[in-house]
Amino acid sequence: MIDEITHIYCVPGMAANPSIFKNISLPSEKFKLHLLEWFVPNKNMSLEAYAKKMNEQIIHQNPVLLGVSFGGMLVQEMARFQPVKKVVVVSSVKSSQELPRRMRWAKYTGAHKILPTGLVNNVELMAKYAFGEKVNERLKLYEEYLSVRDKNYIDWSLDKIVNWRAKDFPAEMVHIHGEKDPVFPIKNIKNCIKVKNGTHTMIIHRAKWFNENLPTIILQ
Repeated sequence: MIDEITHIYCVPGMAANPSIFKNISLPSEKFKLHLLEWFVPNKNMSLEAYAKKMNEQIIHQNPVLLGVSFGGMLVQEMARFQPVKKVVVVSSVKSSQELPRRMRWAKYTGAHKILPTGLVNNVELMAKYAFGEKVNERLKLYEEYLSVRDKNYIDWSLDKIVNWRAKDFPAEMVHIHGEKDPVFPIKNIKNCIKVKNGTHTMIIHRAKWFNENLPTIILQ
């Protein structure tokens, strides 16, 4: 019997854990979510090698890969080595040209290498760099979401983001982006599904939109 369930493998954003997807609820007779977690890379590990290692956790054929922010970049890399049904990137970019100017310049200035060394233990700073916003009254919420606090992983992630160069597009890719994303401004984003008033954290705060629209987006 042919498996009629569409398996969706989800990768969270930089330093975030899979709990960012906890409010995503799709019809169980059609979809099943599989939540992937970041692991600390080996020293000098390439993004390609990291993608291949992450692919080892995929046990279903032709899955959907869904990635948020840096996770959106990673799933594009994963799709280069894994047959997929569709790639869905959320609050992310499809090329270096969609990165904000400060990130493009960081490749040449090395600015990303001089961030505060205490970043991993400061949730407010982590939220600023990972989510692009102040935590204020949501501090405990972000303490839950931002649990990958290894400095080597943070340094590696920042370096891979500013130096990322997309080699090609997955055949079936959909880009969903918020109109008020402060990390990757919408003005730099091409060919995407725009979410009105959506921010970089809309996978958390606009889960209702995703629950209503993802089934059609994935199956169309």
